[in-house]
This record gives sequence, structure tokens and C-alpha cells, in this order.
Amino acid sequence: MGRSRQAKQAGSTRLHGWKLGEAKAKFSDVVRLAASGQPQRVTVRGKETVVIVEASEFERLRARGTSASLHDLLSQSPLNRLEFGDEGLQSPVREVEL
Repeated sequence: MGRSRQAKQAGSTRLHGWKLGEAKAKFSDVVRLAASGQPQRVTVRGKETVVIVEASEFERLRARGTSASLHDLLSQSPLNRLEFGDEGLQSPVREVEL
């Protein structure tokens, strides 16, 4: 795939593409571009394999992918100080013939 003319012209709106061999040979360029906010796509045998992004973007994406547990969400609720009594409602039970 290599770096296409389209990727060069589009600037940071498109991912730059590199074949693995080219990315290895120009790794400092790949890192510099990724660190400047331009994600870099690397292909292996014509298949998109990885995207290199700056560390802050990776952390942002990683944080977005984790969800809080139900306990955490309820603990942070404005209603977290409500007290519940031990008594419950006892509903009548009907008999069923099997």
C-alpha cells in the first residue's frame, strides 16, 4: 500500500498508510507523525494490521472502552444514601394444581 498520494494530500483527516517494510525502515517518521496527532496505518501482505496512535489518544480510547460496574454506578448516584428497610411486602401465594 505504501504512503499514497491521497494520504499525503489529505493531511490529518486520513490515516497514512505504510507497508510493514517501509514502516520498519522509516520507523522514526512513523512515530513522529503519530506523535503529532496523525494516526499511522501499517499493512502486512496488503492487509491492514495495526494503527499507531499517540499515547494520549490510546489512553482516551482505552478509557472509553471500559465501563464502570453496576456497584460503581450506584455508589456514585445521588440516591446512594437512601436507606431501605428490612421489611418487604409479602404477596399472597396461590395454589396451582399440577
